[in-house]
Amino acid sequence: MVFKSENTTLNFVDGVGFLTFPALSELGFVNHAFSTRVGGISTGEYKSMNLNFKRGDKPENVTENYRIFCQAAGFDYESLVSSCQDHNTNVRCVTAADRGIGIYREHDLLSVDALVTNDPAVTLVTHYADCTPLYFADPEKRVIALAHAGWRGTVEKIGEATVEVMQERYGCDPSDIIAVVGPSIGSCCYEVDTPVYEKFASLTELKPAYFTKNLGHGKYLVDLKQTNRRMLLEAGLLSINITISDVCTRCNHGLLYSHRASHGKRGGLVAMMSIRP
Repeated sequence: MVFKSENTTLNFVDGVGFLTFPALSELGFVNHAFSTRVGGISTGEYKSMNLNFKRGDKPENVTENYRIFCQAAGFDYESLVSSCQDHNTNVRCVTAADRGIGIYREHDLLSVDALVTNDPAVTLVTHYADCTPLYFADPEKRVIALAHAGWRGTVEKIGEATVEVMQERYGCDPSDIIAVVGPSIGSCCYEVDTPVYEKFASLTELKPAYFTKNLGHGKYLVDLKQTNRRMLLEAGLLSINITISDVCTRCNHGLLYSHRASHGKRGGLVAMMSIRP
């Protein structure tokens, strides 16, 4: 396995692989990670670090994978709070009272694609297999957020909605927020048809020529990462504070689950983030 990146670090702890981003590691007040396929106990198409309960894997395997992953990446298993994603733009603020939701407690809300907190007692968890993870950290207010941006969430501006909640609920200044647009399917691999392309082309204020390419015959390439970056700039973040991971999930499907590369036969990745006590 050959892994190359200029802004994303591949770590191995006790045989468990996970990605981190120097832009967040340098902050000091947060712990963060993006999982890989490596180091779990799942088998078959879920091999091996499947962290998604909804793909058909044995629940006890997924639970054990969470325990293994948390131990390796330095998170408290008891502190996990999961999103409940449906490609919408609902943002939820969570506290210690929400610990376990979506992991060892049932979901109490059925549409949550972004999580925000200022509580060190919780770890945020969002789910991926080609969609774009958005990490946010405000070192001034000590507030963090994770948002899941599939193509629908991207065009509906889930990133902007998350920043707005950080402002309104916690008093964050967008110019203070450090953001990472994490590993997802890259512009090299994300081919779409005309109806999806038209959704991106309608974002005229973002200048779609920067993140779409016409391949002809009704096919287009879309750059989800660049689209989200431009939205975050519109939301008030500074360009210097936004990192775009250069890792494509489909190109790296031996290391990362990719829905497209596996034709839907796959496990799930997670983004995790917490505030250090």
